[in-house]
Amino acid sequence: MKNNCFVMKCGGSTLAALPTSFFEDMQRLQAEGIVTVIVHGGGPAISDTLGKLGIESGFVNGLRVTSEAVLDVVEMVLSGQINKEIVRRIQLTGAKALGLSGVDGHLIEAKPVANSHEVGLVGDVTKVNAELIQGIVGMGYIPVIAPVGLGADGGQRYNINADTAAGAVASNLGVEQLVVVTDVPGIMKVVDGEKQVLPVVTVAQIEEMITSGDIYGGMIPKVRAAIACIQGQVQEVVIVNGSEPNVLSKVLKGEGIGTRIVR
Repeated sequence: MKNNCFVMKCGGSTLAALPTSFFEDMQRLQAEGIVTVIVHGGGPAISDTLGKLGIESGFVNGLRVTSEAVLDVVEMVLSGQINKEIVRRIQLTGAKALGLSGVDGHLIEAKPVANSHEVGLVGDVTKVNAELIQGIVGMGYIPVIAPVGLGADGGQRYNINADTAAGAVASNLGVEQLVVVTDVPGIMKVVDGEKQVLPVVTVAQIEEMITSGDIYGGMIPKVRAAIACIQGQVQEVVIVNGSEPNVLSKVLKGEGIGTRIVR
């Protein structure tokens, strides 16, 4: 399984802004027999819709406080609007894609996070139906997964952080590398007065760089998100800029692009 697919995580707003060439690159990879498994987020679009509907929702340590009312919006925006937009864009290139959420076929099972008393219906992944993903990949479709999960009883839905969902999907597929597509070229550090992309960085070094202020502002959640993907089988995460030409092909061919975060 490892050789014919890879897992890619992308925010919904990032994906919406990606050039058509990004999806054409994905289509070329599919034609070569390498299928992308996509796990996507959609935080800004969810916040926007909640605002329009006048539903209150805050954040605790980066996790959205999720009530049933918020969950309705999360599912509507993620599994509906964003998921189908990604599927349409992939299909416009001639590639085949299939949109799912963690609810479909019990794709992602979850349990409440440890601090559920603070954040409500947010889930930690307990199980991923890897056979279902492999079946879709085997049929030649790119799976596009929205991170809404189901409790073991199949009744309760959970809002799952896209990064942790992507890491769990990759780990359960036995994939050792996960690609995180963002709008930055990688993790930057000022060396001799110039900003440079660090080719490789360890999780420990990242914590040091956050403490020292080398990684700051909006980059902190992106980097922490990438670290959250390193779990189970996943050994490294590559952060790349999606607007870079043929970025997925370059990563898979091992061309030193972006930043590799290793354990």
